[in-house]
Amino acid sequence: MTSMLFRQVSGAILAIAVGLGVPLAVAAEQVSVTFLLANDLDTIDSDEERGGFARLAALVAHERETSENVILVNAGDAISPSLLSSFDRGSHIIELLNETPPDVFVPGNHEFDFGPEVFLQRMGEARFPVLAANLRQSDGKRVPGIGSSRMFEFDGVRIGIVGITDEDVYAKSSPGDLVIGAHVDALKGEAAALREKGADVVVAVAHAKRSADMEIVRSRAADLVLSGDDHDMTVFFDGITALAESHSQAALVAVVDLLIDVDEGEGGRKVSWWPRFRIVDTADFEPDPDIQRRLDRYNRELSDMLDLELGVTDIELDSRRATVRNGEAAIGNLIADALRVGTGADVAIVNGGGIRGDRVYPAGTRLARRDILTELPFGNRTVVVELTGAQLRQALENGVSDIENAAGRFPQVSGMRFEADISRPPGQRIAAVTVGSQPLNDAEVYVVAANDYMLNGGDGYDVLAEGRVIVPPNEGKLMTSEVIAYFQAHGTGPSKPEGRITIR
Repeated sequence: MTSMLFRQVSGAILAIAVGLGVPLAVAAEQVSVTFLLANDLDTIDSDEERGGFARLAALVAHERETSENVILVNAGDAISPSLLSSFDRGSHIIELLNETPPDVFVPGNHEFDFGPEVFLQRMGEARFPVLAANLRQSDGKRVPGIGSSRMFEFDGVRIGIVGITDEDVYAKSSPGDLVIGAHVDALKGEAAALREKGADVVVAVAHAKRSADMEIVRSRAADLVLSGDDHDMTVFFDGITALAESHSQAALVAVVDLLIDVDEGEGGRKVSWWPRFRIVDTADFEPDPDIQRRLDRYNRELSDMLDLELGVTDIELDSRRATVRNGEAAIGNLIADALRVGTGADVAIVNGGGIRGDRVYPAGTRLARRDILTELPFGNRTVVVELTGAQLRQALENGVSDIENAAGRFPQVSGMRFEADISRPPGQRIAAVTVGSQPLNDAEVYVVAANDYMLNGGDGYDVLAEGRVIVPPNEGKLMTSEVIAYFQAHGTGPSKPEGRITIR
């Protein structure tokens, strides 16, 4: 008897511990298929102990040596926000993926960060199958080079795999005029077609938040769901449908062994299966030497550009995901202050999801250009718009509307304070706002600094485009330049937490 802990970190799935029975004898008609899942592996700056492309490559080689039938799946978010992607727009990530090519790759929201042209260019460079059943061109035609599904066959067992890309891409990234349809509808149609072609098992590979994962599970269109986007380690099985997601950066990798039994009796072909989950800590693997040499070369190239020291921090800066997406963060204050001071705006709003370093800098840390680019890797530019107080309030309402899921829209601010009551429904949560020393006046016009991603409706900030644009993206400075200049002039002290945001 093998004991397996079923976890769900973000709260959408109830954590349960279940004993999984492993058969003592394998019948002749039983086939084992191993699914190895990577997702949200989007940087070459991996932890020294675990994770990263080189250790994942070593794990893949090990599984292919020790398991009979292996399918390597990548559930997306790859080409951004690796620090080097600020310069080559994800080209090096595709080179790394081509070295250990997945059998299935599904685009995540970060594949669209540099716009549709770069997305198509990078997917065209891929030497592996890219699947997205719900992705189309503006004229409704399939995107060249991107399929909907694949069929695998192992010892007479047919496995159909459907790719589903992130339905939230419009809010999270920049897909341009590419059309991303409803994920469950696309999955149902493609899964039915695969079963008509003889698929015994259907697998959905989805880049989708946990609530969308569970919609897919409840649809029963797929037997196994392999997902990305949430950055946590999750496995789930309700006796009908199984779900798995690996930790980001391949730190902990979910491996699912499907034990498939086929009965070709008089009643016709009957297929049953059972999942065996394995959680692999990649700290147990030595990095693949060839991949590591490539990574070392990339990092040497980066060092020449980035290791210029800027100054020393006065206070601790915490850019961890849970910090910048749930409340006031000193680093969020610093970035918002840089935008407000650099533009002369009344206030500034920065989406917490644009702060990507996911680390803590103790007071006294010597910050380099590399650190700023690690935190702000998307190449966004500063914009300035005029908004009424009512529109500014609407922007803040959007920012706190999905705090329960630690959404990237959470606002880090400068020049204002606000209180939010998250016991209220979304859209009615902002309880008080102060700009400068005065309460927000709905009729007054305020000058607001933000970034071009938000101006384009990213993270749901559509209201920004309703204001009068004073500094458009093509005239704005790079956010990184604004932050570097502000930090060198003022340090971090003025941005210490001071009660700008109150959540109750």
